[in-house]
Amino acid sequence: MSTRDGLPDWVDERARRAGPPDREIRFRAAAKAIAESILRNRPSKGSPDCPVVVEGIKDERALRVLGFSGTIEKVNRGWDRSRLVAYLYGTYGTRNIIDRGPSLILLMDWDRTGGRIQTNLRDRLMALDVPVDEDLRRVLLRVMKPEGRTVESLAPHAKSLAPMIEEQLEARG
Repeated sequence: MSTRDGLPDWVDERARRAGPPDREIRFRAAAKAIAESILRNRPSKGSPDCPVVVEGIKDERALRVLGFSGTIEKVNRGWDRSRLVAYLYGTYGTRNIIDRGPSLILLMDWDRTGGRIQTNLRDRLMALDVPVDEDLRRVLLRVMKPEGRTVESLAPHAKSLAPMIEEQLEARG
């Protein structure tokens, strides 16, 4: 059995806050969260995908390496924040997602700047009643911190994560 953050029940409270020290456990938790987001991001018959919003092109490349096949939107495209939020609202905010989940997955880096962008976008989108999914970032922030503090830092670990992600995807069908 596991908890909401993807860590097994037996992991103590300190490990929950800092992330477990065992790389295998951390990568399995990351793979589970990534697989769930891949499934939401993947376009299906008659249903639009749930786009992932990242900071830049290197982040998009890292997600493609991990297996994301749906829409990935970038924050750094030369637009001010208001125009970006208006675009995201107009394009995705009124979508009827098949799983009735949030319309967008926000995945900014887990450094200080990424946290500020994440908070700003979340607050602005939620003010427009656009639900956002932050679960992937929350899990990666805890379990992948030793390997890096950015989305693009996931790419070098794709070889280790890929089999675990595939295992999760097969289990979910």
